[in-house]
Amino acid sequence: MTASTAPSDLTRTFASGTQAQIELHGRSMHLVVDGTPQSHLNLDDPSELRFGYIRHMGHVLDQAFDARKPITVLHLGAGALTLPRYVEHTRPGSRQQVLELERELVELVRSVAPLPAHASIRIRYGDAREQLDRLPGGLVGKADAVVVDLFDGPQTPAHVTSLEFFESVARYVAPDGIVLANVADGHDLGFARSEIATMREVFGSVLLVSDPAVFKGRRFGNIVAVASREPLELAGLARLAASGFPPAVVQHDRQAVEWLRGARPITDAAAKPSPKPGRGTFSVKRD
Repeated sequence: MTASTAPSDLTRTFASGTQAQIELHGRSMHLVVDGTPQSHLNLDDPSELRFGYIRHMGHVLDQAFDARKPITVLHLGAGALTLPRYVEHTRPGSRQQVLELERELVELVRSVAPLPAHASIRIRYGDAREQLDRLPGGLVGKADAVVVDLFDGPQTPAHVTSLEFFESVARYVAPDGIVLANVADGHDLGFARSEIATMREVFGSVLLVSDPAVFKGRRFGNIVAVASREPLELAGLARLAASGFPPAVVQHDRQAVEWLRGARPITDAAAKPSPKPGRGTFSVKRD
């Protein structure tokens, strides 16, 4: 499929009712799901991470692990497979597993942007939490990184934000591994604080990256939460985060604890989906 394909040919409504659209602008591809922009992909250069939170995740991976050294990554949520492509491009030979609910979404993405034939990227379909119990036993305790980027339309479902969920995730994380979660919230930040407090309860330490305006609740946006069993010291991360647009800041564990304001972990019984963003909160930047 070429970049001249008409946009109407790249819109699909799945059996679940989800509508996905791929917008092509030259060699730049945007994936929009139920009206919410979810992924960007440079079809020629997988190292370009245009969405801020994805770029921050890439920076964390680059700072946490040796350059060019293959790593093992478990991705919960596929999107346009932007981050798996980035990992393969920057660390060829990495072992990657992707869990995704919508098979039709992945098929649509791959019809426009096939995965590299040599890449070790395996995709399993179904609810991420259910599929965690079905992963190969050889992956237990072996994942250098687990990426949690799960959305049902514009919201993160409640059952993938709880203590029980992150305890299931923890089974797969290597002793010195990390968990990166995309947490979307705004205004009073009650949802974000509770989810991040839950991650810290399970793993012991968190590091946060986001736009200062999001941290202060002045606008709705994404916070990248990085959980680890020992505090992370990523010396170059603050500079990298500040150099992007919009500029972001890093909160290490001590600062994150202050930001949490005493928020408590949430269990399945109390978990709620993330707030819906206001109309027009997210928009696709045109090339």
